[in-house]
Amino acid sequence: MTGTAPTVQLEVVTARPVDLAASLSPLRRGRFDPCHRREPDGTVWRTSLLPSGPVTYRLRQSGPSAVQVRAWGPGADEFDRFLPGLLGELDADGGATFAPAHPKLVDAHRRHPHLRIVRTARVFEALVPAILEQRVHTVAAHTSWRRLVTKFGTPAPGPAPDGMRVPPSAEVWRRIPSWEYHRANVDPRRAQTVVACARVADRLEEIVDLDRTAAHRRLRAVPGIGAWTAAEVAQRALGDADALSVGDFHLASIVGWTLLGRPLDDDAMVEYLADLRPHRYRAIRLLQVSGQARKPKFGPRTPLVDHTWH
Repeated sequence: MTGTAPTVQLEVVTARPVDLAASLSPLRRGRFDPCHRREPDGTVWRTSLLPSGPVTYRLRQSGPSAVQVRAWGPGADEFDRFLPGLLGELDADGGATFAPAHPKLVDAHRRHPHLRIVRTARVFEALVPAILEQRVHTVAAHTSWRRLVTKFGTPAPGPAPDGMRVPPSAEVWRRIPSWEYHRANVDPRRAQTVVACARVADRLEEIVDLDRTAAHRRLRAVPGIGAWTAAEVAQRALGDADALSVGDFHLASIVGWTLLGRPLDDDAMVEYLADLRPHRYRAIRLLQVSGQARKPKFGPRTPLVDHTWH
């Protein structure tokens, strides 16, 4: 822990009410994410590595449109330029033009009108955990993320909760030895993808200023980055309310069972959700926060794979 006096201390009044904790929840990579903690009252602590240096920030909702902001560390001075995205202020209409027909979506939107699609504008920090989640159980990917960030990240500035770390820089990710990825249960293919992305991290960070099509094209130009990973990054780093995670192991089936009472494959899901453009990811988030996104359990879960034994 470094100095406890915050470099930045302010209260922000948002243009529209926001459900801050729910809106920020997709940024958390598991319950023990060393870069994201949520307190029982909904206060969110996060760390990030900004161009000017590491930052720890605390966001505490004090009213429907009021958020107390505190930030510590060398990156705190420039943190305010990322705030509008983190508070959902850049979510184009906040869902105002979202007009679903399905009763479950109508109900979810009515119950959660202040859910926002946030935008971190930190591409590489969204990309690495998404790569780690490729083709493996989410719980295993979150464990790998925690192990690697805990070992190769840096201590969180300020009075951050115990165990919080600032994610490593792209250069550090690039230089992590292959056996360390192996020990963290990351197979060579995913490790190589992380390293390939780290080599072009500066170019990837530029996609925050590109249009949606160009941003996805640049992401997918890196070997190992497909439609699913690009969508996962766009949802978080770009605040893309339409980024649909096509290729997800469960999503199409969940959408089908939730909205139609039967499973769908990816192509059928894309076709079925077409009328919800440009709000397809918003629709998924609403189903998630309302507790309606589910599918029947027909058998045992697929086993977790331990790559450290291979």
